[in-house]
Amino acid sequence: MSDSHVTTHILDTTTGRPAVGVSVVLEALHDETWSRMATGLTDADGRVKVLGPSSLQSGVYRLRFDTGSYFAGISQDTFFPEVSLTFTVDSAQAHYHVPLLLSPFAYSTYRGS
Repeated sequence: MSDSHVTTHILDTTTGRPAVGVSVVLEALHDETWSRMATGLTDADGRVKVLGPSSLQSGVYRLRFDTGSYFAGISQDTFFPEVSLTFTVDSAQAHYHVPLLLSPFAYSTYRGS
């Protein structure tokens, strides 16, 4: 189990393999301004297990994935140079896992466990 309130992982659905080396930024929205909380890089399993503090205040957050650099690194064109996922956090809930299913021209996400 992670010590982070928010974790993520990325699966490259074109290959069926984890997306390794993707830069991920966790940001918080305060007074209509985004502030950086943490950064991470996906590991060999496509996961960022430690991304920010062990608890967050209730509010609006987002994860920004540098998908353009990932696809450039594997010589693949992409329509989405960045994926930005905005979500709400309830501080009473212990953990948020936000996976990303990625291909060069589409993506999907869900609230994981």
